[in-house]
Amino acid sequence: MQLKIMPKKKCLPVGRVALILYLCQMISALEVPLDPKLLEDLVQPPTIIRQSPKDYIIDPRENIVIQCEAKGKPPPSFSWTRNGTHFDIDKDPLVTMKPGSGTLTINIMSEGKAETYEGVYQCTARNERGAAISNNIVVRPSRSPLWTKEKLEPITLRNGQSLVLPCRPPLGLPPPIIFWMDNSFQRLPQSERVSQGLNGDLYFSNVLPEDTREDYICYARFNHTQTIQQKQPISVKVISVDELNDTIAANLSDTEFYSAKPNRERPPTFLTPEGNTSNKEELRGNVLSLECIAEGLPTPVIYWIKEDGTLPINRTFYRNFKKTLQIIQVSEADSGNYQCIAKNALGAIHHTISVTVKAAPYWILAPQNLVLSPGEDGTLICRANGNPKPRISWLSNGVPIEIAPDDPSRKINGDTIIFSNVQERSSAVYQCNASNEYGYLLANAFVNVLAEPPRILTLANTLYQVIANRPALLDCAFFGSPLPTVEWFKEAKGSALRDDIYILHENGTLEIPVAQKDSTGTYTCVARNKLGMAKNEVHLEIKDPTRIIKQPEYAVVQRGSTVSFECKVKHDHTLTPTITWLKDNGELPSDGRFTVDKDHLEVADVKDGDGGTYTCVANTTLDMVSASAMLSVVAPTPTPAPIYDVPNPPFDLELTDQLDKSVQLSWTPGDDNNSPITKFIIEYEDAMHEAGLWHHQTEVSGTQTTAQLKLSPYVNYSFRVMAVNNLGRSLPSEPSEQYLTKAAEPDTNPTAVEGLGSEPDNLVITWKPLNAFESNGPGLQYKVSWRQKDGDDEWASVVVANVSKYIVSGTPTFVPYLIKVQALNDVGFAPEPAVVMGHSGEDLPMVAPGNVRVNVVNSTLAEVHWDPVPLKSIRGHLQGYRLYYWKAQEGSLKRNRRHIEKKILTFQGSKTHGMLPGLEPFSHYTLNVRVVNGKGEGPASPDSIFNTPEGVPSAPSSLKIVNPTLDSLTLEWDPPSRPNGILTEYTLKYQPINSTHELGPLVDLKIPANKTRWTLKNLNFSTRYKFYFYAQTAAGSGSQITEEAVTTVDEGKLAGILPPDVGAGKAMASRQVDIATQGWFIGLMCAVALLILILLIVCFIRRNKGGKYPVKEKEDAHADPEIQPMKEDDGTFGEYSDAEDHKPLKKGSRTPSDRTVKKEDSDDSLVDYGEGVNGQFNEDGSFIGQYSGKKEKEPAEGNESSEAPSPVNAMNSFV
Repeated sequence: MQLKIMPKKKCLPVGRVALILYLCQMISALEVPLDPKLLEDLVQPPTIIRQSPKDYIIDPRENIVIQCEAKGKPPPSFSWTRNGTHFDIDKDPLVTMKPGSGTLTINIMSEGKAETYEGVYQCTARNERGAAISNNIVVRPSRSPLWTKEKLEPITLRNGQSLVLPCRPPLGLPPPIIFWMDNSFQRLPQSERVSQGLNGDLYFSNVLPEDTREDYICYARFNHTQTIQQKQPISVKVISVDELNDTIAANLSDTEFYSAKPNRERPPTFLTPEGNTSNKEELRGNVLSLECIAEGLPTPVIYWIKEDGTLPINRTFYRNFKKTLQIIQVSEADSGNYQCIAKNALGAIHHTISVTVKAAPYWILAPQNLVLSPGEDGTLICRANGNPKPRISWLSNGVPIEIAPDDPSRKINGDTIIFSNVQERSSAVYQCNASNEYGYLLANAFVNVLAEPPRILTLANTLYQVIANRPALLDCAFFGSPLPTVEWFKEAKGSALRDDIYILHENGTLEIPVAQKDSTGTYTCVARNKLGMAKNEVHLEIKDPTRIIKQPEYAVVQRGSTVSFECKVKHDHTLTPTITWLKDNGELPSDGRFTVDKDHLEVADVKDGDGGTYTCVANTTLDMVSASAMLSVVAPTPTPAPIYDVPNPPFDLELTDQLDKSVQLSWTPGDDNNSPITKFIIEYEDAMHEAGLWHHQTEVSGTQTTAQLKLSPYVNYSFRVMAVNNLGRSLPSEPSEQYLTKAAEPDTNPTAVEGLGSEPDNLVITWKPLNAFESNGPGLQYKVSWRQKDGDDEWASVVVANVSKYIVSGTPTFVPYLIKVQALNDVGFAPEPAVVMGHSGEDLPMVAPGNVRVNVVNSTLAEVHWDPVPLKSIRGHLQGYRLYYWKAQEGSLKRNRRHIEKKILTFQGSKTHGMLPGLEPFSHYTLNVRVVNGKGEGPASPDSIFNTPEGVPSAPSSLKIVNPTLDSLTLEWDPPSRPNGILTEYTLKYQPINSTHELGPLVDLKIPANKTRWTLKNLNFSTRYKFYFYAQTAAGSGSQITEEAVTTVDEGKLAGILPPDVGAGKAMASRQVDIATQGWFIGLMCAVALLILILLIVCFIRRNKGGKYPVKEKEDAHADPEIQPMKEDDGTFGEYSDAEDHKPLKKGSRTPSDRTVKKEDSDDSLVDYGEGVNGQFNEDGSFIGQYSGKKEKEPAEGNESSEAPSPVNAMNSFV
């Protein structure tokens, strides 16, 4: 009985299921194997194998390439449609089709625009068996439009308020990627409080003072065109409560009061989305992104839940600090209501998002190619799903099947085409289109009716080798139409193999379930159909299995002893096994104590950690066997404590196998002194080059007594060996005999090769020479080669010896050179050296920077721009640009030009702008710019002249009070040393101070700028006055100077307190007498001094008890409302105190709780300043440091007044 292939499935024993699972598959229709020889001869309809994506976004800067590749026999021809009509590529000179392909190339780089070729393209591949079509390819050029220009007003808001910075990027194709950075291209930090939304806006749940900045910039990156567009910077200023109080209080009258309260905490509200509910629609397979961003104080935390369900564990991700919920590979089951909850300490709110998942069409069963023989039946099935349900339509050879030529063998039943009794004319390519409102699917499937005699595709005389008692599988891949039947024969037997011993699979494979020695032989596969027959022979060899005949045995050994495991293997004589040892199913420890020798494993100096399972694994190309044994480690039997020491030195060193570059060294170990030797260290001496100096050669295991040593040429070697155990290293052995190796060419070349010019017309080549050991022979020299990098010259070379430098003269200035240095000796040259690049010498730059422009920022700061100098004119490595600037002296510019002090600022690299700080207001400046290279400066640019605007003046140079009378005082002053502009007037403020230091009303007086003297009249007699005096320009008021003075004593009242013997009639005469010599006056002064001493003691006691001075209480009650100057040393507001009572006291002044004044924000960036100035910048751009001197601290007054006490002043203090 012959066994034929029947369409049924064989059931196999469980042990063979994994091995031959692929053999148990049903063949529903004839498949064409991908055999190259078969495909060369087989007629086949077209098949699209490569096409451009459906939505094809192109780069308008590059040529358009629309792919369409197809295979078929005969090779198909190609045609295109554009926007539904035939696209005649022959009429468009810019369009070409790739030979043997349908791929179009549209050459828009030479001429034409990408927008001209925007449209919907479809490719058709056709041969005599049918026509396949591509998808509709929508070609659109990418777009990266600029941001719409808009004026962005600065945003000012209170600390704690919420804020949304809109991005609103331009609509691009494809949409851009949004991110926020500052003007230094640093990404802005984000957190639970500050984050970017899906729409690109930047959300602040609440703002903090550190959010104040002027460079919130939204960037849009268009990846397709590799461009980035930038929005105008947004300025945000966050005002704290103290700053808000100060700002408002400065604009209120004395009777008004304002107090901004700190921003109160508040429960969350949503910034996005709006309302309580919203809807979201997403397509199946996409990423569902849901977003909730809330504001509140403190910052809310976001939570997500799904109503009536749970979030999918493996597909759910939280982004943007849990403000965004993402579900990947979303499906219809993910539809439903999702709730986001925003919560902080004051409450919680929620928002419900209703999610609907729609679906573009997706395949349930795509149609597959059919290969039928004449008269057979078959079906094409096209099943797709989607939401909404897609509509299925069929095409034949690219034509709707309703209008395609009729085929009597074809019947359409919805998503299925049924073929019956097909003929060769039934061959065609069918297209299934499944579409709904969200997209479409298009699949090509051909029906190929073939009449082919059998062919066997398995290589003839294939040899199969199998281990005895295991399954054997013999292949017989075949093809034919109609489907052939397959039979197997062994040797020259005339009958086919029976199914009681063998299993024949539907793909032609013959299985021998249990192969035996007698299964060895030649097997023949025969395939037949009504058109013919084919056969093929294969060979089977059965090998003996590999066996372990001596397995390792369980062992118990004492710690420190040696144990051995044996593993003897028997195998087929034609196979070569490899033996591998494992410990606890892992590799053996990398320890010299473990030694593998043929079929033995030996472990020396056993330790506790060596216990475990040891496995011997024997592998051949066909099989693998293993055996294991346990090792237990126990404590050794107590013995007398041995004496441990470092090993004795090795001895009896011998050199054998002496070759040019290797030698074998052997030695005899010394006593290990009860501590096993773990390794040997081998050192060498070069008696020719470094006599007496020993170098490390190598290390070997403590079980070895020989070592193969690699040697270098031209070295006179001697060797010595040291033994090492756990206690240390032995003394060195006696040196071995000397061995001189032969000379050879150098192995390496010099390193650190450089080329730098020391003069404009030379090139200095330097290198690190080889040492004597590296020379490999006598006569070490160096071949130095060079040539210009950008020229066509040949290499110029010179050979030098005993140097590490060579100078090439007569070179052009600053030209790149290629350089190489090669070592050589009497034997030959080293390998070809690496080429390095250097430059010939630099010269001074030839050209000055041009188009120097000065922009005056304020009275002390200017910005300078210039055009860069062409690189060729720099004649060297560009190091930067240097600015010289100086202040012109009025009326003597030309006469004192040599004595003008010029200041210098240097800007590194290719920078073409910079800032000039520390300028003097209302001054005339001149500057020029020079380029700098490694040689020096180039010529200066033409001088540029600019003027700084007016600033506030310095304090008047001096203030003196002269000619005091009973009711008047005369003030004399010198103008400010630095007027910083044109003085417009002086302001004089003064107020009386009584004996208790209580301040009187403040008088404000304006004095013309041309005055240097002023008399105040109608003053109170015998009264101390404090004066505040400052100058003004159009830019504002300058620093003030203070002084105190006293009007003279009313002599009539003085006479009233004289002793009785001094009458009123004598008062006039007393003007001619020195009262300081009168006894009554001396007594009066003593009484006054006593009273002052008592007052000082009382004040001292009150201060130590924490009380205030009376003057402190008075100034608290009579603070001046108009101004409060800042102390220079700590920046706090001044007050009338015993330390600085020379400053005016104002009523109603308010200072921040921390008594500091916030500096103004500065627009100047420190990046824009050169490296030539050491210092810092003030808030107005003025330079603090070497350009401004430290102000002298104003003298202390009041109780600690610097004015010398006098008897008259003492009396006045009691009036």
